Amino acid sequence: MSSSKILSFGELLLRLSPSSNGAWIRDQSIATYVGGSELNVAAALASWGLHPRFFTVLPDHVLSHDLLSFLAEKGIDTSAAQISGNRIGLYFLPSGADLKSAMVIYDRANSSFSELQPGTVDWNCILEDVSWLHLSAITPGLSKRLANVCVELVQAAAARNITISLDLNYRGKLWKYDESPQEVMPDIARHCDLIMGNIWAANQLLGTPLEIDESLVLDKNDFAEQALLTSKAIIERFAKVRHVANTFRFDIADDAIHYYATLYSGQNLYQSEDIYADGVVNRIGSGDCFMAGLIYGQIQQWQPNTIVNFAAAAAVSKMREIGDATNKSSKSILAEMDKYHATSN
Repeated sequence: MSSSKILSFGELLLRLSPSSNGAWIRDQSIATYVGGSELNVAAALASWGLHPRFFTVLPDHVLSHDLLSFLAEKGIDTSAAQISGNRIGLYFLPSGADLKSAMVIYDRANSSFSELQPGTVDWNCILEDVSWLHLSAITPGLSKRLANVCVELVQAAAARNITISLDLNYRGKLWKYDESPQEVMPDIARHCDLIMGNIWAANQLLGTPLEIDESLVLDKNDFAEQALLTSKAIIERFAKVRHVANTFRFDIADDAIHYYATLYSGQNLYQSEDIYADGVVNRIGSGDCFMAGLIYGQIQQWQPNTIVNFAAAAAVSKMREIGDATNKSSKSILAEMDKYHATSN
């Protein structure tokens, strides 16, 4: 299975990270990073020796061609990328802030990707020799039209018996059209084999029960029980889903976190090691790295407990990197995973 072709579908974004307190104005400089959740997954898989394909839409100008060349240099197949429209999607996030922060500013309206229309892509051609498709809840959050494109894509992939993974990353600032996430996402989730997110996002996007009382002091066992409840609810509702993963990240300080994850597979709940890590410089892309770890572990045919521990170690490792996507090798992440296991025993 290691030669499987993975297709990641989503918008390539440029992240502009101005320094705080207006220093970026005086310095006449803003740090720029290449990102987008689905691209971050592809970049991680490429760093780990796979050769993923990335579908996006970009305008026909020099910046786009620079970006496509950059992705190709990283080992990402860009042959599925579409060239049309007039602009690249942007988002602004002050240096050091998290994507869940109120400070994030999206500038994605009328981007080339946002103008993608149902019925305009030959998915059979795009999906040729693909064995795994990955997408996220970010794209259907942009517009009803793009939600319909996602449904069209997962239906085509399911008809070809392609394994489909879905990241339930919820971005409240993006869901601005008339239909709620719980009206939109089930039509995508029902075609998926692997769903990853957290107990709160699953509640917001799929309406799964959320029974924990956060006014109380909760421990890992409380969250594990809720992860089990969420996972079972998803699998009972969507018959095709075989694996559900949930992540838990608690910020201890600006540069330190407590992190663990669960993976429900084969009617069993597997829990990662507890990871207490410092040296955190950037939380962006850690969930994408976790998702990539799940895909990588499945393709390597590892056991579920190994998969969830590798994915958790990959996520924490990513938080020690500045950019949106990891550059760490799978070997270095396996070494980190062994270290966390040794520490907990």
